[in-house]
Amino acid sequence: MTLRNLVLVCGDQLDHHSIALDGFDPERDAILMTEAAHEATYVWQSKRRIAFFFAAMRHFRDAMRRQGRTVLYNAIDDADPPNSLGAGLKAAVAAHDPERVVMVEPGDWRVRHALLTAAGETGVPLDMLEDRHFYASIADFEEFSDGRKRFVMEDFYRMMRKRTGLLMDGDGKPVGGAWNFDKDNRKAFGKDGPGLIAPRAHYQPGPITVDVLRLVEKRFKDAPGTLESFGEPVTREDALHALEDFVANRLCEFGTFQDAMWEGSSTLNHSRISAVINLKLIGPREAVDAAVAAYESGAAPLNAVEGFVRQIIGWREWIRGLYWTRMPDYADLNALDAQADMPAFFWTGETDMACLRDMITRLLRTGYAHHIERLMGMGLYLLMHGARPYATHDWHMGLYLDAIDWVSLPNMLGMSQHADGGVVGTKPYCATGAYIDRMSNYCAGCRFNPKQATGEDACPFTTLYWDFLARHEDRFAANRRMVLQVRNLQRKDADEVAAIRARAETLRVG
Repeated sequence: MTLRNLVLVCGDQLDHHSIALDGFDPERDAILMTEAAHEATYVWQSKRRIAFFFAAMRHFRDAMRRQGRTVLYNAIDDADPPNSLGAGLKAAVAAHDPERVVMVEPGDWRVRHALLTAAGETGVPLDMLEDRHFYASIADFEEFSDGRKRFVMEDFYRMMRKRTGLLMDGDGKPVGGAWNFDKDNRKAFGKDGPGLIAPRAHYQPGPITVDVLRLVEKRFKDAPGTLESFGEPVTREDALHALEDFVANRLCEFGTFQDAMWEGSSTLNHSRISAVINLKLIGPREAVDAAVAAYESGAAPLNAVEGFVRQIIGWREWIRGLYWTRMPDYADLNALDAQADMPAFFWTGETDMACLRDMITRLLRTGYAHHIERLMGMGLYLLMHGARPYATHDWHMGLYLDAIDWVSLPNMLGMSQHADGGVVGTKPYCATGAYIDRMSNYCAGCRFNPKQATGEDACPFTTLYWDFLARHEDRFAANRRMVLQVRNLQRKDADEVAAIRARAETLRVG
């Protein structure tokens, strides 16, 4: 079979409306997909993450075939499958002699480089197309960034609001008179907890998914995590239902309680659709339009809808633009010279800290944690522990279902670990255990005291917070957003600081 176009589709490109499929001719074109062992093992990945990708890929394959499209599919359990995406591409080119290879720009600099290299070795041209899944192109982001003295997400977000007309009135002003409603979106649940919240929908695995679960359990038996109660939306139909379920049942209070944490639950009022959006089973416009329609019909308040919209057209688009305009050098940044190893319990959840034990255990079980658990729970601990930034990114890539390199790296290395020195966030997000105590119920059942920085009962977050400030005092004293925190450190006497730092060292090595 000689082809006109070989359309290469990666595991995070399961877009039924992909630009790479425009003008697809079933008589002359074919889709190529590869379950590459290298992609499942280049970082230590959880069973759930591997199964989620492979199941979604196989369902996409079958959906394309139902539409009459030829799909050349390399399954990892084939007799002699290619080990990498590049090897799969070269084998398909050798077998089918296409005039050209077509694909959407990958979501990973490493993958992009590997595929360009592989295509170059075949001598067949590879056309990488701009991804229309996103609201803004990389050229749009570059135009926004060029010559700008103030480089912050808020300015980009306001530009995107004006450009799209989302939540704008007829006079070019934001609906409700404000660009964001963060002041209304930082509430904790209080002592009575979150109350009754509609549980996230569970999608019973069909035969394709069941086969994948068996495969992963057998082939990746030593991978972290579990496949128990697997019920992820791995088809476009289930992904659309997951969006509908969120809008109908949890969007209403998403804004108010989006920063709240509660033991035993990470879904709470969150959408849990980041994974299916990042695999492109649904598009960001579908999610945003559904939320805005809920506001316009009176089904959801403005603070909730604006917060949700900002996460997608603001933060998500900003992070993507930053990744592609700063790579590959961005991956090597380590502004705080953090050199510690990842704490071993981040792969097991085996710790006396009630908050991290619960968060990590649930992450291993579900492949998900909401943004405050990531930033001000697990990420906060890693920052103050001083873990190597790229190691935290590898960990994030290995355990989260929604982690794609373009979104994971700036969020972990930049926002969470401040390794870019202030590109993503103008200050490091650091806090004592008092923050977790205020925003959750974890501390009530924990043996550590969030008010103490020294002694056996001292909360490790509180100890590491003061140690973190002490280690970087000179640097943070020059950051206007950190001045008060540094002054609080300077009020402590030398003996107390020495005791804190000694205890921090025992936490770091123990």
